[in-house]
Amino acid sequence: LLYCLLGVVIGMLIGVLPGLGPAATIAILLPLAYGIDPVTAIIMLAGIFYGAQYGGTITSVLLRLPGGASSVVTVFDGYRLAKEGRAGTALGIAATGSFIGGTTGIIGLTFLAPVVAGFALDFGPPEYAALALLGILLVATISNGSKTKALIAAAFGLLLATVGRDVFTGAERFTFGNLNLADGIDFVPVAMGLFGLGEILYNLEERHRAAKAPAKVANVWPSRADLKQSSGAIGRGSVLGFFLGILPGGGATISSMAASALEKKRAKDPSRSGKGAAEGVAGPETANNAAATSSFIPLLTLGIPANATMALMFGALLMQGVTPGPELVDQHPDLFWGVVNSMYIGNILLLIMSIPLVGVFVRILRVRAAILAPFTALITLLGAYRIDNSMFDVVLVLFFGVIGYLMKKFGFEPGPLVLAFVLGELLEANLRRSLLVLHGDLGGFFGRPISATLLVVFVAVALWPAIQSLLARRKAAPAHEPVKTNKAKEKI
Repeated sequence: LLYCLLGVVIGMLIGVLPGLGPAATIAILLPLAYGIDPVTAIIMLAGIFYGAQYGGTITSVLLRLPGGASSVVTVFDGYRLAKEGRAGTALGIAATGSFIGGTTGIIGLTFLAPVVAGFALDFGPPEYAALALLGILLVATISNGSKTKALIAAAFGLLLATVGRDVFTGAERFTFGNLNLADGIDFVPVAMGLFGLGEILYNLEERHRAAKAPAKVANVWPSRADLKQSSGAIGRGSVLGFFLGILPGGGATISSMAASALEKKRAKDPSRSGKGAAEGVAGPETANNAAATSSFIPLLTLGIPANATMALMFGALLMQGVTPGPELVDQHPDLFWGVVNSMYIGNILLLIMSIPLVGVFVRILRVRAAILAPFTALITLLGAYRIDNSMFDVVLVLFFGVIGYLMKKFGFEPGPLVLAFVLGELLEANLRRSLLVLHGDLGGFFGRPISATLLVVFVAVALWPAIQSLLARRKAAPAHEPVKTNKAKEKI
């Protein structure tokens, strides 16, 4: 319970601080998780993740400054409500929706995860290979930003996953004679570099943002009319966020954007969107919290991280000697049900904290980046050294920190790289095992119902952009056809 409280408080603090985000925080705290009980560690890290969804709302509404990517769309209507003197109403609606969305996700996790785990026991090497392949593609195609850049980042992640000694033959690959790379690149330095140090360097460059005075908060509890107006958006956000959170490549950011788009389409008066509509706050904030919880389902039951933050949770579990997958529920029931139960408590704690302590969290923004950034960087490097007492890990963190900074600067998201790096080993190992079992016959993948279905979905997702482009051309073609006229009639 203490670590659950600690996790959600840290999560809210990180949500309030623009730029850092839950992924970077979890990456920095991975060494701390290594030294404590597995159940306690995962409860704390999970609290950071879903707690950050609450915290990001505060600065979005009061300062028009998103605390994280999942709070970007809340800015439009939330800040407009604050300008109208209804900041308390916006925060109250967001807190209520977040609690309902988070609780919906937890209930779904409670009942659906054991069913998925039982179904996943039928998975063999071909099924896991197909699932990992589909996961990598979905991450690259569904994620924000340029699809080409996401695919390039994912390809680089797959390349990094091949570094080290081949499990099947014992041959060394891409080690360049360095014994430190013989066992492959450890996940923790990669995560701490890309998300921790890389984010710090990038945010230092962006620290010239002008400071804004936060809007005043009064009457934080929304009225019955506001709740009635927002109830539909909260219900739709809960369902949409839950299902998008399960998908590889989904998560809180995609869910909040999808919920915002859905509310705009359903609005009776579309002109209200972006001008202080309560639904524009309720829908996205509900969806991102539902997705933050439901994304634990594929991680805990299939061993497949749905997004970058879940990839870090995957690494934290492996550090603790726990392998996520179908047998986790039976082999580690204390961990699985401990995390689920902590989420119920954590959401209640966040609802209690998110309204009365708004003023405290806003004051944290006064901490100068010149003080916060060096302190965080020092903790990151000390944590990297602490894992194996190796300076090589520190060098790796510095290397991937520079890579992470350059990726952010040139528009490459580090999420696809990390997810491909995590799934790369799973993909290669199971693909090669499958080929051994099937005697090199790739057609054997289509002889198994589950792997065949997953591969059909993979092909459909891969070809969907081309199909969309073709359909768009066909629609546009009639408009560009020359109009035929009768020249004889024109002369008359």
